[in-house]
Amino acid sequence: MLDAAIPQNITINPPATDDRRLKILVLFGTRPEAIKLAPIIRELKKKTFQTVVVSSSQHKELLKPFLKMLDIEADFDLRVMKQNQMPNEVCSRVLAKLDKILADEKPDLIIVQGDTTTTLAGALAGFNRRIPVGHVEAGLRSGNLYSPFPEEMNRRLVSQIASFHFAATERNRSNLLAEGTPNEKVFVTGNTVVDTLAFILKNLTANDKITELIEETKGLKRILLTTHRRESFGEQMSGNLKVLREFVEKRKDVCLFFPVHPNPNVQAATNEILAGKERIYLLEPLGYKDFIALMQTVWLIVSDSGGIQEEAPSLGKPLFVLRENTERPEAIRAGVAKLVGGNPRTLARMLDENYSIDTWIKSVKEISNPFGDGRAAQRIVKIIEEKFGAKVKGATKAQHALL
Repeated sequence: MLDAAIPQNITINPPATDDRRLKILVLFGTRPEAIKLAPIIRELKKKTFQTVVVSSSQHKELLKPFLKMLDIEADFDLRVMKQNQMPNEVCSRVLAKLDKILADEKPDLIIVQGDTTTTLAGALAGFNRRIPVGHVEAGLRSGNLYSPFPEEMNRRLVSQIASFHFAATERNRSNLLAEGTPNEKVFVTGNTVVDTLAFILKNLTANDKITELIEETKGLKRILLTTHRRESFGEQMSGNLKVLREFVEKRKDVCLFFPVHPNPNVQAATNEILAGKERIYLLEPLGYKDFIALMQTVWLIVSDSGGIQEEAPSLGKPLFVLRENTERPEAIRAGVAKLVGGNPRTLARMLDENYSIDTWIKSVKEISNPFGDGRAAQRIVKIIEEKFGAKVKGATKAQHALL
């Protein structure tokens, strides 16, 4: 669907209009956003809302295969993806293209998720049109405006705009209240990634290649690596890759799976350090089902990803976080993840320690998930229903009161 030739007005499949029902526009642009918004989209469509789904295609190639698997379809595709583009360019293009859709569709509420440039642009576009914004996964804070970059600033700016703050945890709620967000606008819902994982696990099957890979490495301690963040580029990423290579080389009962991100910085370091090494499997970016199937089999996950900090505890898997700080300290405090920091020598020490004594690794599967129970989407949609009540299209005074 998203590959189709798109006319000037960027419409793919214009949704039907019904002036008596409230209209909710849901915006995403990256794979994590789609994963976390899919259960909300499905829940909205069960109710009496009109639902307009917009993809910016900020991550076109990574996003496209997920939509079918997640059982969602975009009504509009902004097609903003370009090679080597910077956040300012993405933001300006999403703003300009989304504004035309807002003018035509006149939604009563815009829902955005997380902290991407698409999310920030969607919130700004809604503010400029005086349309309330609902922010899913609100209140994450790392404490460092430049880490993760630009996500930390994006999420703070969106919090200044949003009318509904759907916080995944009590800590996220506390962050928002400490910044002066009104209590009545903040709702603790759990994280919708848990909802999506429950949806996927009902009928989880991996493709033949992943099934064969799992069989081939049977009996080995499998490590799953993901790394792609901007702040990891350069010496830090190269150092971490060398540590992992040496760890695998020294231990014949260990292997490494690495789905390599298409970013040229990641590709170059990976090809130089890991290519052609025994028991190191460099993989193309995986479909979500394949990734989850692989994740279920591993001994340890090593990652700088934000989303994996939620997925790993949802699957009972231990995680090393390759970052100086985290906006998801719940995983650290629960005991399912450990913060490595930016020094590759720390990673080497932690790998050695937990290989020698794997008590912590074995204990993680018994720890309760700090990110919720799989009913976050239901809670979010119920809150929207209650806040809008019986309002119908055109109730502008009530709508503006939510801003």
